[in-house]
Amino acid sequence: MTITYRSLALATALASGFASVAAAEDVTIRYLASQGGLSAHELARELGYFDGTGIELDNLGYASGGPETLMGLAGGSLDLASAATSAVLNSIAGGNDFVIAYATNGINEDVQSIFYVLEDSPIQSIEDIAGKTIAVNTLGAHLDYTVREALHQKGLAKDAANLVVVPGPQLEQVLRAEQVDIAAFGYWQTTFEGAARETGGIRPIFGDTDVLGEIAGGFVALRRDWVDAHPEQAQIFVEQSARALDWARENPEETRAIFARALEARGENPEVAQYFRGFGVREGGLPVIRDIQFWIDVFEREGQIPEGKLVAENLLLVTGDDVPATN
Repeated sequence: MTITYRSLALATALASGFASVAAAEDVTIRYLASQGGLSAHELARELGYFDGTGIELDNLGYASGGPETLMGLAGGSLDLASAATSAVLNSIAGGNDFVIAYATNGINEDVQSIFYVLEDSPIQSIEDIAGKTIAVNTLGAHLDYTVREALHQKGLAKDAANLVVVPGPQLEQVLRAEQVDIAAFGYWQTTFEGAARETGGIRPIFGDTDVLGEIAGGFVALRRDWVDAHPEQAQIFVEQSARALDWARENPEETRAIFARALEARGENPEVAQYFRGFGVREGGLPVIRDIQFWIDVFEREGQIPEGKLVAENLLLVTGDDVPATN
C-alpha cells in the first residue's frame, strides 16, 4: 500500500527515516466506541497490529453518535473522533483544526445505510417521506444529511421530514411499535439492520447509495496539533488501521468471529456480529477527493459555508497515489 502524506510533520519524519512500526514514544489514544460493532483501529488492536508500537487505545465508553466524539476531540477529552464526513466538515468549518485520517466506513452495493418501513406502510419512495417521522442515531451527521440531500434531489424542502434521535439498539423496536414512520439503519449499523431484517415484517424504501453513490461515509479525525506532536505515531495508527480494513475485506468470517468475541467482552449481544457486512471502504481505506468534495459542494450550495472556505486537499492527512499531494 502506497500512501501520500499531506502532513508536513509526518512527511518530515518519514524522510528522516525515524518512522517505523515501533514508535519512539508511547502514546495513549482515548476514544469512544460504537454499540454493535468495532472500528478499524479496534480491529487492528484485536489483530495485534499495535503490539510493540507504543500505541495504546483507551475506550472511555460509548458514543451516542459522531458529533459527540467531535466535541470530545475539540475539548481535549478524546484523541480521535469518528464521525460522518458531513459532521467532520461541519466541525472543521466551525473552527476546529482537525485533519481527516482514514475512512472508517464507506457505502457501496454491499454496505449502505437503509431506510426501512413496516411491510404494510403506504410509504413507497423518497417522495413519500415528506411529513413523516424518521428515526436516526443522531442529528447533524450522515443520516441527517442523507435525508436532506434526498429531499433536495426530489425538489422538496430539506426540512420536509421530521428526524428524531433513537439509539441503534432501539431502532427496530420503535419502528415495530409504530412510534416512527421510518427507521434509518446507518452503514455502520449493519449488525442491527441484519437482525431486524431477519425478523421480517419490514421493507426498505431507499438506501444512501441511491442518493450519494459510492462514497466514504465517515472518517476518523485527529487534531492537527496532535499529529504534528506525534508524527510517527500518527503514521503507524493510520497505516495499521488501514491494514485492518484490508484484512477484514479478505477475511469476512474471521472478522465476524472477532466482532462476536469483542461484543461479548463489552457486555453486548454477540449474535448480531453475524450480520456484519464489512466496512465498505475501498482498498486500504484511503480517501479520494470526491469523498470530501461532495459534502463541501452541498454545504456551499446550502449557504452553510462560503465558497472556498474548505479545501478538500488541505483537510486530508493521507491519500492514495492517484490523488496529487499539495504539501
